[in-house]
Amino acid sequence: MKIKNRTGCFFIFLLVLFSSVSLSAQSGEKFLRFKFKEGDNYRVLSTVNESVKVNGRLNHTAEIVNRVSARITSIDKNGRGLNEATFVTLENSKSADTNGALTYGEEYESKYWRDERGIYEIGKEYFMPVVRDVPILPEKAIKPGDTWTANGHEAHDLRRSFANNEPFKVPFTATYTYLRDEEGISSDSKHEKKTFQVLGVKYSLFFESPLPENAENLIDDFPVTTMGFSNQTIWWDNDKGQIDHYTEDFRIVMETYLGNQFDFTGKAHAEVTDFERTATDENLAQVLEKVKDLDLEDVSVTKSEKGLTIALENIQFKPNSAVLLDSEKAKINKIAKIIENYPNDLLITGHTALSGTPEGCQILSEERADSVAQYMIKIGLRDKYHIFTQGFGARMPIASNDTEAGKAKNRRVEITILDK
Repeated sequence: MKIKNRTGCFFIFLLVLFSSVSLSAQSGEKFLRFKFKEGDNYRVLSTVNESVKVNGRLNHTAEIVNRVSARITSIDKNGRGLNEATFVTLENSKSADTNGALTYGEEYESKYWRDERGIYEIGKEYFMPVVRDVPILPEKAIKPGDTWTANGHEAHDLRRSFANNEPFKVPFTATYTYLRDEEGISSDSKHEKKTFQVLGVKYSLFFESPLPENAENLIDDFPVTTMGFSNQTIWWDNDKGQIDHYTEDFRIVMETYLGNQFDFTGKAHAEVTDFERTATDENLAQVLEKVKDLDLEDVSVTKSEKGLTIALENIQFKPNSAVLLDSEKAKINKIAKIIENYPNDLLITGHTALSGTPEGCQILSEERADSVAQYMIKIGLRDKYHIFTQGFGARMPIASNDTEAGKAKNRRVEITILDK
């Protein structure tokens, strides 16, 4: 049974950048507000270490990496910001090799408004983010030691597990405490010192779901009781009007109509960073010029909504394997010199020519993408939390598979500097 991870999608909703608000406060007090500028882009990267029990027995443990990229596309007359966001979950089983890059999962698009205090407006067709209306900032100015409460809810995606066609909402009341001011290094710059407002957030869950009509005749299981807690610490950057980073301990227990129990327990942390979009005409021209200067053969560059893509066509591996030849490592070393100028996350996609079975092509494309990604991690271009892989087998040819020249073009690995 698979339930969409709750914690990793948490921070997309934390980060709307709202326009400054003119407020007065007593000495030592602060007004905390989200600040926004149309056109801003931000990324949230959270890592969750979670154990899952089913009916009291350990089912699995996992490291789950959640990536959210968003753009503020509009501000309404009330000062709310419209977020257009893409959510991706990347998961490694503890039994798997966790030294390689993370596999890029299914994308979920979402769109929602949020005001300067953090209150949401989101359509029921969107399943992301999971935790909503956290944090809700107080109406008045506050100082360390002050507390306040606000309502929120979790919205779980149970379509695959329980055939729920809308988000399964679990309400809660969160208690907030302004703990202290603390100097630290910004997640965004990695070197700039900032003074953060450290906030504690706690809430408990206990929600009994209303039974569907004719529940006794239903074949599908469905949640009856949801219990649990979340203890979070948020490092707030009031100059920017956004979260800088956070940590969380959580436990969620879900009991179902058919008597099953699912228990999710774990810890999480996340960072929030701004980024510039790379898929511009100017960057495309610059990268093409550098490819020419470095005398890179069988390399093309394109831009799309997803980002700026450098394609290594006719990439060479040892026969029937995903082991890179030294000549290709040398080529990747040169490309790394180009990519290091763009700090965004990377997506490595593998493609094969049409040869053998579809299943074999798919596996080989995944292995070859991972081989390139692991080499990039090895040379220090990115760490494993900022480089992801996908394999498409032979499903996305760019040339005919009827000729050797066409097959060589289709036998490629693409490196995308991600804009979403």
